[in-house]
Amino acid sequence: MSSPLEIPEDGWWDRNINRRESIWLGLSGIWSLIIFAWMSAFTRIGEQNPIGVTYQVSAREYQEKMQSYKEAASERGDALVPPDTDVFIAAFRFSWDGTPVVLEAGTEYDFHLSSYDVQHGFSIRPEHALSKQMNFQVLPGYEWILPMTFDEPGVYHVICNEYCGNGHRTMHGTIEVVDER
Repeated sequence: MSSPLEIPEDGWWDRNINRRESIWLGLSGIWSLIIFAWMSAFTRIGEQNPIGVTYQVSAREYQEKMQSYKEAASERGDALVPPDTDVFIAAFRFSWDGTPVVLEAGTEYDFHLSSYDVQHGFSIRPEHALSKQMNFQVLPGYEWILPMTFDEPGVYHVICNEYCGNGHRTMHGTIEVVDER
């Protein structure tokens, strides 16, 4: 047997492909098309991708919305309790405006996300299971409205997973989900 590091014999590219190689190439091509079609269909009908609407909004307009939201919200300790099912959270170096917040388990909330300054990553994960997390990008100039329902009561951590400057590591917030039923 020759070494794969040796130069191949002259004219190796002119030789016919073995029938078995042709079959495997054909099967792998067909399998690739099946996987591509499955992935395309799953992103459309599989409820995997976050849904919601996005609006263009200036930082000043969003700050005004946040101020109105905070004035209408009640307080529970140092956390906000939304007046309805709209939850406003804004990212800025190096904090989350609108957190901590207290929500009810099983209620669908519309999260309004935006940034005052630069791009941030909005990552939510339960305190007891670090492997369960959702990640979203928060961009300045846009308000992204995402419907979310928390089924399990507990504390959920909000962290920035997009490097935003020297104080990035201190960018934490919390969402407390309580069972009020």
